[in-house]
Amino acid sequence: MATEKDPILDSLAMSHLGSPKALLGKKGGRLLGEFREFAMRGSMLDMAVGMIVGAAFGRVVSSFVSDVLMPPIGLFTGHNDFSNKFINLSGHAYATLAEAKAAGAATINYGVFFNALADFLIVAFVVFMLIRQVNRLKSGEKASAAVIRDCPFCLSAVAIKATRCPHCTSALTAA
Repeated sequence: MATEKDPILDSLAMSHLGSPKALLGKKGGRLLGEFREFAMRGSMLDMAVGMIVGAAFGRVVSSFVSDVLMPPIGLFTGHNDFSNKFINLSGHAYATLAEAKAAGAATINYGVFFNALADFLIVAFVVFMLIRQVNRLKSGEKASAAVIRDCPFCLSAVAIKATRCPHCTSALTAA
């Protein structure tokens, strides 16, 4: 790095850190150029798309839990709105969770917790099923690899049950 005197760093007693201009160099600099190269790699873009889709999926699951799944559960348990269930710790009576929050009362919001728990369990189950399917596909690849071997003479790929190499016509022993 270039050792330039920076009056701002000197005034802050941080001149030993070096000038940030030395990191940047010309036209946005070496640091920004490396970051740009890193960010534009295919895996980085794939990860960004996955995060965006995952966030959208999370909102869909949250809506499913709060709007579709929890109302029937609340109906079966005798409550109308499950997300409005709470334990009041302040000693005052409040009809709804919103009233208790507006008053600044201490509450344990177990209904909101159960909604979040249901969200988590649904997302975890979907991720489990996705990973299970990927592992199943990977095990299929390993099984297909076991049906091929190399010819000891020409090193070409040969079916494991073959008695002659199709490339060099050498006689092969049984595997």
